[in-house]
Amino acid sequence: MNIEQCLEQGLLAKTKPDPEKAKSSIEMAQHKLRLAEAEFGHRLFESATISAYTAMFHSGRALLFRDGFKERSHFAVYIYTSEKYSNKIERKYLSELNSLRLQRHDLMYGLEKNIEVQESDADTTIKMAEGFLQAIQKILQEKK
Repeated sequence: MNIEQCLEQGLLAKTKPDPEKAKSSIEMAQHKLRLAEAEFGHRLFESATISAYTAMFHSGRALLFRDGFKERSHFAVYIYTSEKYSNKIERKYLSELNSLRLQRHDLMYGLEKNIEVQESDADTTIKMAEGFLQAIQKILQEKK
C-alpha cells in the first residue's frame, strides 16, 4: 500500500497544514515517552511498550499535520512516514513503528493472555521511540 491508496481507501485525508496541531502532537509524544519511562521504572513493561508506541504514533502524526494530512488509521501513519520521509528517518525507526503498531494491537485487543513483554524489549522500545521522536523533531525544524 502507498499514500495514494491510503487516500483512496479513506485511511488518509488531505487537509490544510496545521503547525499548531503538529506542535501539539509532538508535545503528546513527549508526554507519552515520559509516561513510558515511568512505567518502565515501575516494571510495567507492557504498559511502557504501549506508551512508547503511542509516542512514536504521535511523532509521526506531527508530520502529517504539518504536511496537511489527517490519518484515519495507525497503519496510514506508518505508510505516510515510510514513503515520504524514508530519506530522513532511519529505516530501523520506521520498521520499529510498524512492528510496534502490530504488537500494540495484540497487547490491547488480542485474546491471548500469555503475551509477556520482557524488560529488555521494553527498554529497546523506549530507546527507539526516543530516536524516532528526535528524528521527527529535526525534520519539523527544517524549512519546508
